[in-house]
Amino acid sequence: MNRISRTLAGLIAGCAVLGPCWAAAVAPAGSASSAVYAVVDGTTVSTREFEGALAAAARQKFYHRQPREEQLDALRREVTDRLVNRILLLKEAQRRGIDADEKKVRAEIEAYERRNRHQTQWQESRAHMLPVLTQALREQSLIAQLEAVTRAAPAPSATHLRDYYDSHPEQFTEPERVRLSMILLKIDPSAPAVAWEQALALAQDIVKQAKSGADFAELARRHSDHESARDGGDMGYRHRGMLPPGVEKQLDQLAPGATSEPFRLLEGMAVFRLVERRPARLRKLEEVRSGVAELWAREQGETQWRELLARLRAAAEIRFSGGRQPGVVAGSPAGGQAAR
Repeated sequence: MNRISRTLAGLIAGCAVLGPCWAAAVAPAGSASSAVYAVVDGTTVSTREFEGALAAAARQKFYHRQPREEQLDALRREVTDRLVNRILLLKEAQRRGIDADEKKVRAEIEAYERRNRHQTQWQESRAHMLPVLTQALREQSLIAQLEAVTRAAPAPSATHLRDYYDSHPEQFTEPERVRLSMILLKIDPSAPAVAWEQALALAQDIVKQAKSGADFAELARRHSDHESARDGGDMGYRHRGMLPPGVEKQLDQLAPGATSEPFRLLEGMAVFRLVERRPARLRKLEEVRSGVAELWAREQGETQWRELLARLRAAAEIRFSGGRQPGVVAGSPAGGQAAR
């Protein structure tokens, strides 16, 4: 691939799906433009188009790393699947009478021109590449509109909501929370060992005082260097995973009202007091109804999109030259009336 095409391919990498017209424009030099890679319902994908799309996808996924052969095989299948799907989706959008959003396309072109107005390669190849880029953005607009229409789900019924809620309890369960107070004796990480030893001795004395009945909040206001000192060390509630594993492990063994042994943290020596423990709780459907509806609609939309792809591929005639097999991404059928 020449330097201009390589630069432009990198600049356009933000496009969600590369179109065959763009892939052909940035295909590696020497590719045989007339060689047929696949024929999808009468639309030909040339070897050059496939190689261009594969090269662009490899740059995005692997950068300058050398991928393993099995990774390349998987990417070839993915790119093949993407090209086939794109052709079928464009045909379906046209069949439904969907038009590209020309206003949005123009805005994207103008933004692209502004971003790259100082790029010598863009100025040299603009006359050739601008129509290619425009066509790719129009195709992207058609597919985006088709996808939006396809994914639009009707309002869920009460039964749908209840079924989704009952089958996904983990999504509506509040994790265990603990309310903590903390006293932090700040020490610079690079401080000498003696400074850490002195902080540990003070922390141990604070623990001793707390366990002997001293008011933890008062100890925090007197000794803590943490911002919570003004609130008596109160840090509020923390979910599991928000604290270092070593801290969580010791807190798991504490009863409410108990004080931990000193911890050495990156910021210094810390002492914790477990104020309250709230166990995990499955929230009632009434509390999370809007969230359940949103998640159900998202899942339903994904199902409808996959079903559309499955129908299009099942009805399509897809032929690959040289006995190649079509690439199939998980969940996307190879189907069709194709000669495999």
